[in-house]
Amino acid sequence: MAGITSPLSQDARIGQPLTELDTPSLLLNLAASDRNLERMAQFFADRPAKLRPHFKNHKCVTLAKRQLAAGAVGMTCAKLGEAEVLVQQGVNNILIANQVVGTARLARLARLARGAEIGVAIDHVDHATAISKAAVDAGSVVSLLIEVDIGMGRCGVQPGEPALKLAQYVSKLPGVRFGGIQAFEGHLVNVMDREERRQKSRAAMQLAIDTRRQMEAAGIPVHCISGCSSATYDSTGVMEGVDEVQAGTYATMDRQYHRLTPEFEIALSVLVRVISRPAVSKAVVDVGVKGAGGEFGVPSLRDFPEAEIPWFLSEEHTVINNAKDWSIGQPLHLIPSHACTTCNLYREILVHDNQVVLDVWPIEGSGRLT
Repeated sequence: MAGITSPLSQDARIGQPLTELDTPSLLLNLAASDRNLERMAQFFADRPAKLRPHFKNHKCVTLAKRQLAAGAVGMTCAKLGEAEVLVQQGVNNILIANQVVGTARLARLARLARGAEIGVAIDHVDHATAISKAAVDAGSVVSLLIEVDIGMGRCGVQPGEPALKLAQYVSKLPGVRFGGIQAFEGHLVNVMDREERRQKSRAAMQLAIDTRRQMEAAGIPVHCISGCSSATYDSTGVMEGVDEVQAGTYATMDRQYHRLTPEFEIALSVLVRVISRPAVSKAVVDVGVKGAGGEFGVPSLRDFPEAEIPWFLSEEHTVINNAKDWSIGQPLHLIPSHACTTCNLYREILVHDNQVVLDVWPIEGSGRLT
């Protein structure tokens, strides 16, 4: 990978052993992350679909640029604010995989599209009409991808005729262009059995592919189907008719996604310290839900698979059963169950190798909720 560059390259923590860091600190094992980036890039190197990684995983511009350098065609964002961060740092091909609404936010979207290729998901004529007006007023062009609900039951127009009618409407509007279809099989990414996940996710994605064929038969070119995830990259991402894979977690991994795709390494951890030993087999460390995402269950401890975390609800504490002979102050690596919400809680990530800090990367997109 390219050399490490960071605005914080003079940070005094660079060169320190991890054991000397304050806690909690968000860490990234650089070698493991780079291997993940290379593995995913190589998988798609000779395939029709290309990578458009999801920035929401890490929200770190430096890591996003490493993904682009490895071969990604652009970035996916969850929020307009994330896209603004990337454009400010020179990334100019972005899909906002979400609906953008509100007068002020649409004005921001249209201005952003003056200097970058910006796509955004829609699922209603009101979205298209409002974005068209904002883009015309700003003198820009925004690409619109129709989100098709393939089973998640969240946002999205229904497959087939409803999606076709919306595409026909979009194709007639000024200031926008019809960019294609977004389809996310998110309701299936946590199916633990890999073969079951493959079959069900492919059946779901086929609804989007069939919708594409229906649009093309009606004379509407469909430039792209964008979707998929780190858990379905090798099932839906290889289907004929799918063009972009919005995999995100593969760059860092977490406890849950590692269970789903063990071929990728866990590169992310939260360095914590033991602050209490209330019993022989019990320890308490200095992080809770304010420092580690827990939507997919309790975290785990790296190097101590036998340790048990019975629950994960406290704001600043994690209780560990079956603890070893750790002393007060003992540093440990906590593996979050969910990387995306964990990274959003921090403003920087300490990059390390061989137990030494190599660099400190800002997480510019953390907290960008609008």
